[in-house]
Amino acid sequence: MKKITLKRYMSCLLAVSALFALTACGSSSAASQTSSPSQSQETTAPEGSETAGTADTATPSPEESAQPVTDGPDGGTLVVYYSATGNTESVANAIAAATGGDLFELEPVEPYNDADLNWTDDNSRVSVEHDNPDERAVELTASTVDNWDSYDTVYIGYPIWWGIAAWPVDTFVKANDFTGKTVIPFCTAASSGLGESGELLEELAGSGEWLEGQRFRSGASEADVTDWINEPKINQ
Repeated sequence: MKKITLKRYMSCLLAVSALFALTACGSSSAASQTSSPSQSQETTAPEGSETAGTADTATPSPEESAQPVTDGPDGGTLVVYYSATGNTESVANAIAAATGGDLFELEPVEPYNDADLNWTDDNSRVSVEHDNPDERAVELTASTVDNWDSYDTVYIGYPIWWGIAAWPVDTFVKANDFTGKTVIPFCTAASSGLGESGELLEELAGSGEWLEGQRFRSGASEADVTDWINEPKINQ
């Protein structure tokens, strides 16, 4: 066997050490090229790639793409009224609030003042008109309603004059076709009842389904009106 001299041994040892150092350096270089977790999270797909475009052009789910489907509006409610002193107006406002209805005030071209309404004076306007039915054709600032066909239910309110509806209401009733509408009269009076006022207006109209109406005392509360609104209505 050939002996290995000290010099030769040292040469081999140096060669092995150099080879180990070179291998370790190569491994460190390869490791330095691997991204850390934080670096990987910052890397995103290039703009215009399939992944990037998906978010912009994705097909919405059925829940997202479905449009709400709504039926046409139900027939509306209209509250028509003539008020001489404010009592009928108060009830009309309460009816509109309870039903979600629209208001339409009947306003004479020549308004009634306090003297006109003095029924104890034989020469007052209302007294003269009462005694002369031809004088009761009261002209209104407006006797027809926009979108009249959109209303299925019409409340008609008035004060009671000599046991009948205040005649400014007659002008409105004559001017409109109530076919297909449910009509509900209401009145205000200190002591008089509804009487035949609703039936007389129905005869004057000649159309519509007229229901039994209601008389409210002067100064009726909103609760009184709401209770009546919630009661079942019946045909006359």
